[in-house]
Amino acid sequence: MGFRMGIVGLPNVGKSTLFNALTRTAAAQAANFPFCTIEPNVGDVAVPDGRLEKLAAIAGSKQIIPTRMTFVDIAGLVRGASKGEGLGNQFLANIRECDAIAHVLRCFEDGDITHVEGRIDPVADAETIETELMLADLDSIERRRANLARKLKGNDKEAADQDRLLAVAQKALESGRPARTVDVAPDDLRNWRLLQLLTSKPVLYVCNVEEASAGSGNSQSARVAEMAAAQGAGSVVISARIEEEISQLSADEAEMFLTEMGLEEAGLDRLIRAGYQLLGLQTYFTVGPKEARAWTITKGMLAPQAAGVIHGDFEKGFIRAETVAYDDYIAGKGETGAKEAGKFRVEGKTYEVKDGDVLHFLFSG
Repeated sequence: MGFRMGIVGLPNVGKSTLFNALTRTAAAQAANFPFCTIEPNVGDVAVPDGRLEKLAAIAGSKQIIPTRMTFVDIAGLVRGASKGEGLGNQFLANIRECDAIAHVLRCFEDGDITHVEGRIDPVADAETIETELMLADLDSIERRRANLARKLKGNDKEAADQDRLLAVAQKALESGRPARTVDVAPDDLRNWRLLQLLTSKPVLYVCNVEEASAGSGNSQSARVAEMAAAQGAGSVVISARIEEEISQLSADEAEMFLTEMGLEEAGLDRLIRAGYQLLGLQTYFTVGPKEARAWTITKGMLAPQAAGVIHGDFEKGFIRAETVAYDDYIAGKGETGAKEAGKFRVEGKTYEVKDGDVLHFLFSG
């Protein structure tokens, strides 16, 4: 289980440059004019996790298989997109298919790269896109509620539930709040997600700064961080230019480059970690002589459902999970040492999988 994150933003903010860096390809054309990205470019990237290599070294695994996440580079948005301006309709359709939004904001000055609105103001840029998404949601809600009218007259319970949730979302949007600010009851969560409202998706603000500010950010990214905190959203500082340079280097060269730049880690790592936190994701591992592999699950997932991420039959026939925490596996230099230290556990169907668990599932076929 991975997740799909749409990279969005106004034209010329660095979306395609970031996408190229993330996917280590030049598939997305980065050019200094609006709408250079016409079709959404999709790239699967490995999630970097230093724990996986350490586990593989201890187990003598022949193959290392990281978990993956999908990035979608979506066409640049302009004011009026909710009414179909620019590539608005296409933009809105593509974003609807994503689990979360990485909203790239221009936090750098560069006279050679034009800004579609002629000024550098990342908070205003964020508000422009948020407004367009809210207007698109309102339009969608009004049309959907009108279509439900006949079913409501026939006392259709499913239609009534849908209309009730749409009405709650409409009230929030009309008061200037995105749908993600709505407090949804646990029993309604599944139907709420099925509404696929654009503004219900979690947002991560990506502050694209100049190279000199890649480590600590600048005054513009500080404004974005303040806005994100007020919204309960995430924010991360990144230099798309630096990430693009790093993506062309070997692992050793990249490490040396980061050291020279005074950076502790690549922006990709920060971006993925922020994305994980945004969606409540975590990683568990399966380790053996054949392969060491990472798997992505949601926090709070029980052992049978975690097993189902590998294969549906594992969940259906789940018997038990044998588990060792990552730190205990490393300290014991493997499963045997962990067992001798009393750190090997057998867990049942109600066990909540923890980040870093090394698991082996037993199931009936």
